[in-house]
Amino acid sequence: MKFIYSIHEPWPRDATVGYYCLGLRPTRSSAAVRSRLIQPNTFQKCGPQSGLQCLSSIIYGQRRSSRNFSSSRTRLIEQKDVFPTVSPSTAPHIQRTETAWKHPVFTEKEMEKINVSHRETQTLSDKIALNAIRFLRWGMDTATGYKHPEEVPAGEKNSKKFEMTESKWLVRFIFLESVAGVPGMVGGMLRHLHSLRRMKRDNGWIETLIEESFNERMHLLTFLKLHTPGIFMRTMILGAQGVFFNGFFICYLLSPRTCHRFVGYLEEEAVRTYTRAISDLDAGKLPLWTSGRVQAPEIAVGYWDMPEGKRGMRELLMYIRADEAKHREVNHTLGNLDQNSDPNPFASVFKDETKPHPSKRLEGSKGEGWAREEAL
Repeated sequence: MKFIYSIHEPWPRDATVGYYCLGLRPTRSSAAVRSRLIQPNTFQKCGPQSGLQCLSSIIYGQRRSSRNFSSSRTRLIEQKDVFPTVSPSTAPHIQRTETAWKHPVFTEKEMEKINVSHRETQTLSDKIALNAIRFLRWGMDTATGYKHPEEVPAGEKNSKKFEMTESKWLVRFIFLESVAGVPGMVGGMLRHLHSLRRMKRDNGWIETLIEESFNERMHLLTFLKLHTPGIFMRTMILGAQGVFFNGFFICYLLSPRTCHRFVGYLEEEAVRTYTRAISDLDAGKLPLWTSGRVQAPEIAVGYWDMPEGKRGMRELLMYIRADEAKHREVNHTLGNLDQNSDPNPFASVFKDETKPHPSKRLEGSKGEGWAREEAL
């Protein structure tokens, strides 16, 4: 069983604590931690049903390393218990619940080919969508403390002004995924209701949009295995979701095409963010991730079917970036189609399989989307 911990100073060499919870807040200094470590009466036992929330879920009874990894918000998390299987007390005869959407297989070669791309604006609705994304990007950067040079780093060292730590990246990822999971659900819900009112089929749009929302939620659940957001961040996410959901709901009623273009530009930013994180990781700027001590959580291994030996943080970010690149392609393509009559090419079976066409696979994808003539 693997555990992750990060604290401002190394643990004392004699810290064999066992399965106990510290009654400390993450902001306490390590000196305070040491003072509590040598006072056994200050510990509380953590049973499986105790529901206690503390600095860490479990403190592993062996000193793993004296190396200093500072992350004031990252908590020690027992990876197997953050998103457990069905509780025996709830359903004693059920082991787990299966997902309705199996993730397509992405190869390492396909994921390495993903790059940053941008679709140039062509219409007024495109310009509105792009400016809306720029405003959203500014708000998200401010909320998550994100700073980075304009150009994607190529391995060179950044100045302190643009330094991003593992904890800062996880905060940004969590905030990004909590927002990115909204558009697909809103679009799918409205198209579902529209199909009921018209008493006609939707030609495959609903399934793709709901699946996209589900995929974004899986990204969020994966990152929550590695970082526990505090009350302030949870409050920000709650407010952002309320505003974004209602705003996107109204906009989708007015112009679905603009909304799909908006999501396409949003996914462009997501691909750019994950590309920069991978570049920082490759440049050795994120030692906790490059050391191999942080592995992909079990929920990610099962969802992406990650092979043995390819379950590190770099591989995890590669899978998630590939998903975002696919969402970028899907929404830019949907923004090029007739919103009322055209079928969804990503859920269609084509007569001539020898010709390139949109699909759920990563191979042959187009970052700027497919033109209507190509897609249909």
